[in-house]
Amino acid sequence: MLTRKQHELLRFIQERLRESGVPPSFDEMKDALDLRSKSGIHRLIMALEERGFIRRLPNRARALEVIKMPDGLGAPQVRPRFSPAIVQGGLGSQPSMAKPRPAEDDSRHSIAIPVMGRIAAGTPISAIQSRSHTVSLPPDMLGSGEHYALEVRGDSMVEAGILDGDTVVIRRQDTANTGDIVVALIDDEEATLKRLRKRGSSIALEAANPAYETRVLGPDRVKIQGRLVNLMRRY
Repeated sequence: MLTRKQHELLRFIQERLRESGVPPSFDEMKDALDLRSKSGIHRLIMALEERGFIRRLPNRARALEVIKMPDGLGAPQVRPRFSPAIVQGGLGSQPSMAKPRPAEDDSRHSIAIPVMGRIAAGTPISAIQSRSHTVSLPPDMLGSGEHYALEVRGDSMVEAGILDGDTVVIRRQDTANTGDIVVALIDDEEATLKRLRKRGSSIALEAANPAYETRVLGPDRVKIQGRLVNLMRRY
């Protein structure tokens, strides 16, 4: 899934190319998106390029090409089949593993959960809002509410049992309690998977790896996108 800022930038670049054939400058993009610095534009450009929406042409200044728009993502990538193991909730120091279930056992009663891209368990990466494929889970692994899944990149949550390459299952909600592991959107630009701590009027996003620092931010800079309810691991 694309963030609002990523959508705005992609649309602005596309419109400028359609009107003049020349991509906008970084200053023009910064002003159009009402950002304080060009570093935010750099991050958005890198995210859009990484996700395959734009391409930077080598050896040419201001050379950007729009490859696709969110409404025309094309066929989803075919992923190898795997038998997931379910890890219950992420609130303990090490979630317990359940035995993998054969796919056919729950085929008639499973729920398809959309996988919406990658999430950083480390240095924040840009949020994604493009559905790539689905995974199936039995209803008793989910509970009520709307759910989506994200593939984990990074090792900042290893002591919570969340490893690089795992797929986390998230209940979509915009509030969470202290101690919950959440998807947090920072400054409408970057998303990360961290444990939430409320410190007075501030919000702390806490890693489960001593190699990473806790980030303490004002509440106006953090939006909760959901809470971890389960995860799956490939073997």
